Amino acid sequence: MRSVSRRSLLRGGALGVAAVTVAGCATGRPVSSPSPTAEQPDPEIMLIRQLITGKERTIALYSSAASDRLTPFRRRHEAHLAELRRRLPRESAPVSPSASGAPATPAASASPGVSETAGPDSRKAVSVRSLRDMERESAALRPRQLDGVSPALAQLIASMGACEAAHALALSRPL
Repeated sequence: MRSVSRRSLLRGGALGVAAVTVAGCATGRPVSSPSPTAEQPDPEIMLIRQLITGKERTIALYSSAASDRLTPFRRRHEAHLAELRRRLPRESAPVSPSASGAPATPAASASPGVSETAGPDSRKAVSVRSLRDMERESAALRPRQLDGVSPALAQLIASMGACEAAHALALSRPL
């Protein structure tokens, strides 16, 4: 059996790549290439936007809660939101009711544990139990969001998760 030299192998591989390239061009079909104007969004920016949306919902739920004892919890989420917004480039900053100066309101779709209250303002009442469950779910989600992000964002997400886990624990006890 004849041995193949490294040079012959590389030359054959290069010829194979060239043949495939030429064959691909000869099919008569246009080769689709991404247009320079349609850039793929940065996955980290998309994650920050998702985190901002989640924090806005969380703050709205805490704002609609009846207890003033929950104010420190809401303030910590507001601090997270401010830091997330700071990391978002100006040109891709989302427009939200709270950013425009209007008060934040709960999301249009009801969250688990959120029930209607009888009253003239039709605000949603939030139970401590639903807030605790939301905090647990958020804290459990954070480790999966760390994959492939910058170290600075990973540190922020991990800190948010730790805070949410502490909130879940605190909300499981009488306030």
